[in-house]
Amino acid sequence: MQLCIFEDKYFFQLEPLIYYRPVYDLLCGMRTLREKIVDAYSGTKYSLHCRSYIEDFIKDHNRSLAVNEINDNECLLINGRILAPADLNEIIPLTGEDKVYKFNDILIAARVTGKNLEKVKTRLNNLLNISDFNDLPVENLKIPVINYVWDLIHSNEGELLNDYKFLLKTGNIQNNLNKKNFDGVHLIEKDNIYLGDGVALKPGVVLDASNGPVYIGKNVNILPNAVIEGPAFIDENSKIKSCATIYANVSVGYTCKVGGEIENSIFLPLSNKQHSGFIGHAYIGSWVNIGADTNCSDLKNNYGHIRAFVNGKEINTHQQFLGLIMGDHSKTAINTMFNSGTTVGFSCNIFGTGFPEKYIPSFSWGGNDSINTYDVEKSINTAQKVLFRRNKEMNTAEENLFRKIFELTKNLRTERGYNS
Repeated sequence: MQLCIFEDKYFFQLEPLIYYRPVYDLLCGMRTLREKIVDAYSGTKYSLHCRSYIEDFIKDHNRSLAVNEINDNECLLINGRILAPADLNEIIPLTGEDKVYKFNDILIAARVTGKNLEKVKTRLNNLLNISDFNDLPVENLKIPVINYVWDLIHSNEGELLNDYKFLLKTGNIQNNLNKKNFDGVHLIEKDNIYLGDGVALKPGVVLDASNGPVYIGKNVNILPNAVIEGPAFIDENSKIKSCATIYANVSVGYTCKVGGEIENSIFLPLSNKQHSGFIGHAYIGSWVNIGADTNCSDLKNNYGHIRAFVNGKEINTHQQFLGLIMGDHSKTAINTMFNSGTTVGFSCNIFGTGFPEKYIPSFSWGGNDSINTYDVEKSINTAQKVLFRRNKEMNTAEENLFRKIFELTKNLRTERGYNS
């Protein structure tokens, strides 16, 4: 029996973070959506399904996995947008009769064999939908599904707690502070703190796990007088700058550098926010650089629901708190300001006085005073330099993906009258 994690037709609602990855590689808590699914079926061989235009890029980053292929006679397909509970394998067993599982009209999973599986295999170059399984019996169940980026932000607190419990239960981590000694460091509720190998805590650091666990990955360097309040997750090889204030419900991916004031936010790997400035109820992509004193609002003055844009269309998020959503490879200049519920696309460079628009399409260059199209070749050239600083090299698949994203988002810039 093989597991296959798939993308469905609603992937676009997680714009702009889905341009550079499939939906299931988004982080929530201490693990990605993919990792939660795979861990629920521990030891089961699995493959990945994704949009055709990111296939080569995904294959390059998953050399040991089949992508858009199923190589077994039995398969359990799982929607990559679900927020998988630890007991998912009990809710949706790996083996059994061919069956579709859905929540409302969303395809959650499908177990298929024989002719039913052969039919699915012919559809793997497309997005899977519930209509692909019309002849199968259906079971309705309630599984949390990520529909928009703010669902990830507002689920982060619960997932930080769930993931920490899971890692403790499976023995992947153990409370280990009795074996460590850090002069001048304040550790509150030690039993709820985990430090990986090679962690450096400088004098004045405060790790406060009173309200939730604090997980610090291996080789993380936390500089003097930084404060981290749990629940929080700082992944390996990251750096927390001096006097940083990281409030509850923050997840920071691997190899990030963060400082200033952060709360209720998720940073994907390889991004920098090194200086002063507030980021709250935000989701930040990879390879992002946030300039000094960049700030975002995450609450309206009238305390009302925040409206945001998805693919250029304004919708009511029904959230009182929502800050900045920023796509991969985007950057801000010093003193940049963002209104609550602002979305910045892939590979943007935002600068200037005042608040820019609340929806900034991918490959934008400018800010409130004027904004135009960021030339894709210049964007690639900058990204190559950024990758080189981390000892990485951009290959052809990644270059092609930049150009494809530029093409896919052209209409969003045209609608706003950008010069090409």
